[in-house]
Amino acid sequence: MAAPDPSRGLTLIETCVVLAVAAILAAVAWPSQRAQLERARRLDGTLALTRLQIAQEQYRMRHGRYGGELSALGPARSPEGYYLLAVADAGVDTVTLIARAHPDGPQRGDRECHELSLRLDQGLSDAGPSGRCWSR
Repeated sequence: MAAPDPSRGLTLIETCVVLAVAAILAAVAWPSQRAQLERARRLDGTLALTRLQIAQEQYRMRHGRYGGELSALGPARSPEGYYLLAVADAGVDTVTLIARAHPDGPQRGDRECHELSLRLDQGLSDAGPSGRCWSR
């Protein structure tokens, strides 16, 4: 039996098999990778809401009520820009802080946690929509 010729290389069939296996592995791994990236980017929204919470408590200490204007509290975007921030239902004892995925950003496809919220009631907080969105 003759030894294989090392200059021969891969055949077209062998190349197609290798590409098919690589494509199958990529198709299986991609959804998991995408979900992990979405969960990691949620930290940007939770960090922004936590900073707003601190700013709201400082505002309440100075003015006796929660602030209704975002401009008095901080920036309108999260630090990495994945979320747009808003203040809703501001009152003397309660306020709701909202972080919505930027419509042109990579988080727009996050169906589970497209909008994060933090409700403050006399210094106590309630995170929404679920603990999973806050990595709890």
